[in-house]
Amino acid sequence: MTITKRFWIALIFSLPMLVGMILMPFGIMIPGGEWTQFILTTIVMAVAARPFLQSAWASFKKHHSNMDTLVAIGTATAYIYSIYAMITHQSVFFESAAFVVTFVLLGQVFEERMRNNALNVIEKLVDLQAKEAEVMRDGKLVKIPLAEVVQGDLIRVKPGQKIAVDGVITEGSSTVDESMVTGESMPVTKKIGDKVIGSTMNSNGTFMFKAEKVGSDTMLSQIVELVKKAQNSHAPIQNLTDKVSEIFVPVVLILSILTFLVWYVFLGATIAQALIFAVSVVVIACPCALGLATPTALMVGTGRGAKMGILIKNGEVLEEVNDIKTVVMDKTGTITKGKPEVTDIVGDSQQVLKLAAALEESSEHPLATAILDKAKADAIQADKADSFQAIEGKGVEAIVNGQKAFVGNDKLLNDVKISTDLENKMVHLQNEAKTVVFVGLNQEVIGMIAIQDAPKATSKEAIATLKARGLRTVMLTGDNARVAKAIAQEVGIDEVIADVLPGDKADHVEELQKKGKVAFVGDGINDAPALTMADVGIAMGSGTDIAIESGGIVLMKNDLRDVAKALELSKKTFNRIKLNLFWAFIYNVLGIPVAAGLFFAVGLTLSPELAGLAMAFSSLSVVTSSVLLNKAKIDTKIKTV
Repeated sequence: MTITKRFWIALIFSLPMLVGMILMPFGIMIPGGEWTQFILTTIVMAVAARPFLQSAWASFKKHHSNMDTLVAIGTATAYIYSIYAMITHQSVFFESAAFVVTFVLLGQVFEERMRNNALNVIEKLVDLQAKEAEVMRDGKLVKIPLAEVVQGDLIRVKPGQKIAVDGVITEGSSTVDESMVTGESMPVTKKIGDKVIGSTMNSNGTFMFKAEKVGSDTMLSQIVELVKKAQNSHAPIQNLTDKVSEIFVPVVLILSILTFLVWYVFLGATIAQALIFAVSVVVIACPCALGLATPTALMVGTGRGAKMGILIKNGEVLEEVNDIKTVVMDKTGTITKGKPEVTDIVGDSQQVLKLAAALEESSEHPLATAILDKAKADAIQADKADSFQAIEGKGVEAIVNGQKAFVGNDKLLNDVKISTDLENKMVHLQNEAKTVVFVGLNQEVIGMIAIQDAPKATSKEAIATLKARGLRTVMLTGDNARVAKAIAQEVGIDEVIADVLPGDKADHVEELQKKGKVAFVGDGINDAPALTMADVGIAMGSGTDIAIESGGIVLMKNDLRDVAKALELSKKTFNRIKLNLFWAFIYNVLGIPVAAGLFFAVGLTLSPELAGLAMAFSSLSVVTSSVLLNKAKIDTKIKTV
């Protein structure tokens, strides 16, 4: 039975007793009197309160206590005593047991509503999926259900239609609205060779694309899975809450027993009066709000992040973000566009480009792609390369037309010869923030290819924002120091660590961690160890699957400005958790003395039903506080004086 149904049952069977309490001062009694109260309360206890009793008993058998223990003991004590009092013709308080159950369930209904609202983000994402696709089968275009689309299918998308799955455009062009998945408000122009995301909306053109990822492998499915995992995860601070709850419950039970003994033995109150104080202590102390503090804020924070194109993968990230001192960034594809282009060829341009294209044909490196694109544009046919071999962190070598050829970076210069003229030209090109690729034959450099990967238009603003937040910025790259420093100077980065081999990135992150906690931002396969080593790994959503898997935060837009937004959102979510915990404790700390009757002399008391109502409102306040996180301003603007 759902919590909502249990609440309505408890409310419906408690209301007659509420009416009886209101009419009692006027001499009007509820029909059937105590027997009616007994029957109504028994139904509430048997149906609505049963899960509390079962949970408390299960915990007791394992020698543990939980929040349900206090509810079960408080309501069962009030119910059982009232039966005894009814038989011995004393005052009963069945209504206290019934109302406590009702109000506790009211707090849980608030929590369930909160969960449902948070999960609506996921449901809305799932609803975005196309229901069918127009697929090429046996030379004809046929409409089939989405579930029947397989990898490799050619799919046609017309204007105004949803893109069925993730893939690459093979024919035509268009603009695509990707806002529902990436949070990017402006439509993106797509042409042959560009990737498209399933569930995004095609705008004005017709195109064909090849399905690459289908079913649970699509970006949308992965986003949904990440959000689900995040919303069900725990922040480490939750462990403290759990430990506090384990100690808190026995302490409250001891306080309740002491309250009863003081009132009954030392102050001469009746058993009924003493029990009311004791039960009130148990009920007001029930730390339900304490249990809601972390998960509700986590749900709202991760849900809001998903709408912004920022995926927070678990609760641990939220705490780490608060202590970040340094943000380390990869260069290619993170600070720069990741689409390098050939700008200069030094030497016999046709020979140099032809040789380079022959060696780079088997490589997937972005620089290799730039060289192959240039060769294709210049209609240069590459020769066949044999005995292809990679030189780790330096380049590649192979046999071309019977001669040993090589292509690589300036780390090769320790092993090969280069003329003074070429060396001077290399320095000049590197000072222009261009990466120089050396091309050679038989251990001698015969020419150079200069490639430039310009910074993204938003990188300078993003780094200025991070620095304005008091964070140190570091570029960590495998590129040479001159190019790296030129790019860093252009975008305003504090420190450059260049000429780093792919396997050494994690070691440099570990070294930086000696000065404080580090966030690492990257997008490539070679960034995965560094993303894992960093205190907070931030993966660019346009990157490789392995990088995204390694990051604790994933940015769906390829925009460095979202790093500051992700850090700000994470910080606000964690601060909201701390605020929730504060309010949850305050209710208990202030409520227990009142419930125990310490202020009885001045007429301030708290009956069990009012204690239950106060507890329900404490849960409501925590839930409301979490919901307000949706309205919190994520301020990443640079403040000027």
